Parts: sequence; structure tokens; C-alpha cells
Amino acid sequence: MKKNFDHALRVYWEDTDAGGIVFYANYLKFFERARTEWLRAFGFGQQRLREETGLIFVVASTSVRYLQSARLDDLLRVTVEPREIGRVSMTIFQQAWRDNELLAEGEIRIGCVDALTLKTSRIPQAILTALPQ
Repeated sequence: MKKNFDHALRVYWEDTDAGGIVFYANYLKFFERARTEWLRAFGFGQQRLREETGLIFVVASTSVRYLQSARLDDLLRVTVEPREIGRVSMTIFQQAWRDNELLAEGEIRIGCVDALTLKTSRIPQAILTALPQ
């Protein structure tokens, strides 16, 4: 499987402000959805991961740069590109596109933690093996 992953999504009313422009924080939700589908493409649904291993991924840090506004009804393509995959965390570069126009990009660091204690845990080897390096 290729290293980059694309996820398509439509902008709905709930994603916009009163002017029909995507509220800036919603790009983080779009990035989250794309990362979730990226993991699912490798066979690792997040609910199943929690049920079978007791582990979840949490966001440790984000950095987002906003370039253009998305609007109501736009069809977006959100990309996922792993930059660093460690034993307990991953740094992922993501972009939101409308056609060939880059709207926003960000770097998200997610960590693997125990769902009950929220203590750092190793990413399961099955995930590390499946993900492109």
C-alpha cells in the first residue's frame, strides 16, 4: 500500500460558521476522520483496537497552518502521511485539499495509551508491521 492515504469528505452546515465558511477548528476533526480511516484501511478500527488490546490513540500535539477557506458543500480530500513512527507515538503530516487548492496542512503527533489509565503504551507490533515505513 502506498505511504500516503486520501480520504474524501463533504463540508456540511455543522462544519461552518454563519457565513458558510469552515470553522478553523473543524480541520482538526477532518484530520481525525482521515487518520481513523487510514488505520481502518490497514485493518485496525479504533473501537476494535480498544476492545482487543485496551489501547487507544490520543493526540499529543498539533500544528496547523491555514491557507484558504473551505465552504459549505465543498468536496475535500484529506491526506495522511506518516512522517515518524516510533514505539509509542507517530507524527503524521496531513493536508486538506479542494481540487488542486491546498486549504490547510498540519502535523499531528498521536500517542498510544492504555484506555483506562491513559499511561503511555507501546503501539501493537501488528500495527507497526502493517504501516508503511
